[in-house]
Amino acid sequence: MGQKINPNILRLGPVYNWHSRWFDDRRYKDLLLEDFMLRKALMDRLKTAGISDIEIERSINNINLIIYVSRPGMVIGRAGTGLDDLRKFLTLIIAKGKKGKDIPKLDIRVEPIKEANLDAYLIAKNISDQLTRRMPHKRLMTQSVERVMSSGAKGVRIILAGRIGGAEIARREKMQKGTVPLSTIREHVTFASVPSLTKKGYIGVKVWINRGDK
Repeated sequence: MGQKINPNILRLGPVYNWHSRWFDDRRYKDLLLEDFMLRKALMDRLKTAGISDIEIERSINNINLIIYVSRPGMVIGRAGTGLDDLRKFLTLIIAKGKKGKDIPKLDIRVEPIKEANLDAYLIAKNISDQLTRRMPHKRLMTQSVERVMSSGAKGVRIILAGRIGGAEIARREKMQKGTVPLSTIREHVTFASVPSLTKKGYIGVKVWINRGDK
């Protein structure tokens, strides 16, 4: 079971909360598509700010966005100008889908990530970017594992799959240190999967980080 189920989904409720918190049975598909578009636009625009996660809360005429980044100063900007520009950018995206209907009020809150080395997405994204630049995969995995463990994690697991190093035959490379329980729900295990596009094709990067009991 633990090999096939996303650890984040397995722990929804006891450990983690839903990333989209709203319900509307009449406009469900439209709002779901709007969430997808907002997340995609934010992940592309705030890539350099170290964006990791986006939470969306909706009420009747309000959308509340909570953005988790490792460098919040790059998002907020001087005197909040960056936040104003981001709000205008997202309002245009929402307005395209509304087609003249009422546009809800957009509230944006930027939350800093206290320890970037304990965030599975940021670790996986860093490995993915370095693989694209043709860095040695063994060195990347070793450095990432040591960095995570030195930040206070109880365990970390990294798996690469694909034509690693431009090899003719695809294979899997795994590195683990500490304990990473896959079925113990009370353990605070974060998971991320980020593909890396190389000249020889995609390499899948999966990262599990065990932060211990919440």
